[in-house]
Amino acid sequence: MSTGKKRPGGSVRIIGGELRSRKISFPDSAGLRPSADRVRETLFNWLQMAIPAARVLDLFAGSGALGFEAASRGASSVVMVEKAKPAANALRDNRDALATTAVQIIEADALIWLRRDAGKQRFDLVFLDPPFDANQHYEAAHTLSESGCLAPGALVYIESAEPLDEAKLPSNWTGRKIKRAGAVHSTLLQAL
Repeated sequence: MSTGKKRPGGSVRIIGGELRSRKISFPDSAGLRPSADRVRETLFNWLQMAIPAARVLDLFAGSGALGFEAASRGASSVVMVEKAKPAANALRDNRDALATTAVQIIEADALIWLRRDAGKQRFDLVFLDPPFDANQHYEAAHTLSESGCLAPGALVYIESAEPLDEAKLPSNWTGRKIKRAGAVHSTLLQAL
């Protein structure tokens, strides 16, 4: 039921695949920063051969821009983990509006979920994009690596405000692609 109040926040368009040009909306929330179109375009150019039929995990899902883009481009399943209730509710609303059955929303703290529940599934591709000011990139990377949820050869994409120090990442991960666009550093790694 609508309250008649406009929900503050914003929206982004899905840029490719079967849901191309459809909008997803998100609430105004501290730390919620959807990946820019040009960042997503570069990322999905890198991933074009890996997305079809991939099992995708979108940690710190926020707006869901990366996860919905993966679903649009043929991922077999997308699990989005988001702890902020308003953002998780918006993810559910967007999933329902897009009528995509490939997307599952889990309302939980990403690190706690990784430690407790992630090992029950295997993922081919993981988007790891915590709020920049939370400074959780390295902790999240190690928790992900130790969770048992990565399929052999899984790809892990990390967005950060600073270049990543690969020496601080799991030792069995190797860099595949790195790019900077404005204040965003994009790093694609592979778990060996």
